[in-house]
Amino acid sequence: MKIAIVQHDIPSSNFLNNMDRLNPLLNQQPGADMYVLPETFATGFMAEGYVGGVGAQAHFMLQWMAYQAMLHNAAIVGSVAKKDTEGLLRNRLIFMHPDGKYDYYDKRHLFTFAGETKDYVPGDRRVVVEWGGVRFLLQVCYDLRFPVFSRSRGDYDAIIYVANWPEQRQDVWQTLLKARAIENQCFVIGVNRVGSDAACKYIGGSVVIDAYGRTIAQCADGEEGIATVELDMEQLQRFRKKFPVLDDADKFNVL
Repeated sequence: MKIAIVQHDIPSSNFLNNMDRLNPLLNQQPGADMYVLPETFATGFMAEGYVGGVGAQAHFMLQWMAYQAMLHNAAIVGSVAKKDTEGLLRNRLIFMHPDGKYDYYDKRHLFTFAGETKDYVPGDRRVVVEWGGVRFLLQVCYDLRFPVFSRSRGDYDAIIYVANWPEQRQDVWQTLLKARAIENQCFVIGVNRVGSDAACKYIGGSVVIDAYGRTIAQCADGEEGIATVELDMEQLQRFRKKFPVLDDADKFNVL
């Protein structure tokens, strides 16, 4: 399973321009099985003026993801602001398959500190998606701070975290990504944006971490880029069998 992490800026107020800027980045690393984009990859987090036009814009974003998935014959993963069937606004992580079908996870932990709870409603489902023989737990940004929710139940091999995580809390991002990988004996894929918006500066720190807490792929801080890595599933299974930490884990019933 070849994973590509895509770290990019979101400089424009025009979401179509932001998606167009991603095309050459994806083309830099052909042949990946999955391309992971940051949280709200086309608009930025809590973009001013975006919420009002969310319906039509989200439709175009999903069309773009479906086209890229088909073009690259790969899964495309990233979050968008999208209204559900009841008209409630969700920060929705889309896992787009090459055939145009997709799975999704609605962000469970909304970032009250930045006002996300004023416009959005939280999700109520834990979502694991299997792709290419690997099971992925889907998570979004602030979810990273809540380890009980992401605790392994033996049901996944990797966690995906997409984020708009600010530079001033970069040490927290790096530390918690490693912690989630070590405590759950899994791969962790963390993809963050670069650039700035009205509230924050972002320097990325996009990485793939193995179950030992070692960084096995990363993008350069403060720069747009794409990095790839093969997930060694045989090594993961050997480690889990040799050192079965999760057999002794506390049992939680959260969703």
